[in-house]
Amino acid sequence: MAEPTQTFELYPAIDILGGRCVRLLQGDYAAKTEYSANPVDVAGRWIREGAQWLHVVDLDAAKSGVPENVDVIAAIVERAAQANVSVQVGGGIRTVEAMQRWLDCGVKRCVVGTAATRMEWVTDVVDRFGSDALVVGLDGRKGKLAVKGWLEQTETSLVDLAKTLYGVGVRHALVTDVERDGTLQGANLPLAAEIQTTGIQAIASGGIRNLEDVLAAKAAGLAGVIAGRSIYDGTLSLTEAFAALQEAKSC
Repeated sequence: MAEPTQTFELYPAIDILGGRCVRLLQGDYAAKTEYSANPVDVAGRWIREGAQWLHVVDLDAAKSGVPENVDVIAAIVERAAQANVSVQVGGGIRTVEAMQRWLDCGVKRCVVGTAATRMEWVTDVVDRFGSDALVVGLDGRKGKLAVKGWLEQTETSLVDLAKTLYGVGVRHALVTDVERDGTLQGANLPLAAEIQTTGIQAIASGGIRNLEDVLAAKAAGLAGVIAGRSIYDGTLSLTEAFAALQEAKSC
């Protein structure tokens, strides 16, 4: 299998709960902050500020396993397509059929968390859709995997799981330290970097607060970062971040 070319990407996050754009604190559904009643408008703003990718999560589906914000996410995908911007979608994608529907809708990549522990399923998905269509969510606390919308904590080592996933063809992973998510305390870059040593391209998520955090992730050799609360609260300017990344690329 040919290895995908790695280019660092900054992914603005759009988390949807009940059709609205929200952020959770450490994955706690009871600790939410609502930022917009119109996630499509939010997507348009991030695109205008330079985003080439959007990271969209159906939080309702992450908990239930059933897609619950399909129409609004489809509208985001359509808005992004008009600007030639790619979208990756996560939240409750636990069947081949669910993944097929999102890809048919125009989604570039599907982020899979809970189902990632089922190696037969992951192997089937890679065979069907190719490694570039799949991002495995390696989310956890203290290096151990959390599943079902982070509501269930396991004893599975994230790094060990990454090694196994690489062996069946997975090449992209979203690495989230749940305890840092929504805290603006900085992402767990050492964990993401350790996972990347398995051969999987790691995107760090959870706690990104400012431009320094973004550049630190790039300097660590990671494949990208997810920015959520920082861009909503204004501690990270997407316009400045994309300009800085472009400048770093040209140096």
